[in-house]
Amino acid sequence: MRTRGALRAKALGRLNALVAETGGATALEFAMLAIPFVTMIFCLMELAIIFMISMTLDDAMVQASREIRTGQLQNAGGSSQAAFAAKICSHMAWIQSTCNADLSVDVETYPSFAAANPPNPVSGGVFSTASLKFVPGGPQDIVVVRAYFRWQLITPFLAQAVNKLNNGQAVLTATTTFRNEPYQ
Repeated sequence: MRTRGALRAKALGRLNALVAETGGATALEFAMLAIPFVTMIFCLMELAIIFMISMTLDDAMVQASREIRTGQLQNAGGSSQAAFAAKICSHMAWIQSTCNADLSVDVETYPSFAAANPPNPVSGGVFSTASLKFVPGGPQDIVVVRAYFRWQLITPFLAQAVNKLNNGQAVLTATTTFRNEPYQ
């Protein structure tokens, strides 16, 4: 029969042999680093997509706003918030499939540049279109055009870094302010 001391010595011997074993060390180190590394790569890819959407939204909104600034939109008649949003979406070709559903626009006029203080449509993690207007104004009016694009976030770490809604979407915003030209 074995004594307690002999069993303890045998167990310690096996433990020492296990600690001294280095055959799977590389695989274990890779497993510990792979998940954070792959997560970081996905975060960087999603951040690149968000920047690309932001730049595309900004450019498309400026192009569409040019029609307000020159009076083309007002003189054509029948312009609406939905029609203006469709004009912005027409300049966002690579993401056009979700553009109409995820884009909201706000066009307002102000008496001076200092008075321009548009309301925030995000309150308590909910995006509300109730405060969004479409008033392109007339000649020489000061106009603020804002476009909001909702994007579903995928990576959890990026969701902590951006303003998001309760449903996990980020709201990307593009804004331009100008004085309408003296069109007829």
